[in-house]
Amino acid sequence: MKKYIAEIIGTFSMLFCGCGAMVINDFTGGTITHPGVAITWGLIVMAMIYAFGDISGAHFNPAVTVGFAVAKKFSWKEVPKYIIAQFTGAIAASLLLLYLFPDSDLGATIPTIEPLKVFIIELLLSFFLMVVIINVSTGSKEIGPIAGIAVGGVILLEAMFAGPLTKASMNPIRSLAPALASGNFTDLWVYLTAPFLGMLLAVFSCKLVKEDNCCDEKC
Repeated sequence: MKKYIAEIIGTFSMLFCGCGAMVINDFTGGTITHPGVAITWGLIVMAMIYAFGDISGAHFNPAVTVGFAVAKKFSWKEVPKYIIAQFTGAIAASLLLLYLFPDSDLGATIPTIEPLKVFIIELLLSFFLMVVIINVSTGSKEIGPIAGIAVGGVILLEAMFAGPLTKASMNPIRSLAPALASGNFTDLWVYLTAPFLGMLLAVFSCKLVKEDNCCDEKC
């Protein structure tokens, strides 16, 4: 049960701070700035990895959880439970932001370019993220002195340059929860599919650069 609670708290914290930074930036006329929003996303992910990496593995993302399962580093029986925990944390954060800022878009991932281009960008962002995750993690757990900095750093980087175009989601739950809370489902399908495909490609690429058993180690 502790690992599911860790996923709930970690995902809640990630969305409340990350999406909250986006909402507050709009609410205050840009005082946080785009770099500030990107830094917020990177830092909260880094902090939650250090807080919960040795408990739940600090997935906070259904696509990461499925990716680890495909890589045979995580039990498929645990996947639905992790996704439920992640959804619980994400929707709780979005509903709290809705209460605090009822007139905002809650940090929803609303693209500024055509959906196909968003799909390609989000697929690549998710690929890059999972390449880092699977190469710095221990089994299915993002733990150790490097994992938090590496994963938080790549999220900051991707949010910095891709945020203005796609909002740099890389996480189906991160997009689904604000959409449900705000009722804005614009091009949501992109954010529910591209992260899974990008991260699965990253898992398959593991065998190209590591030993043959790179995706056969149980956590």
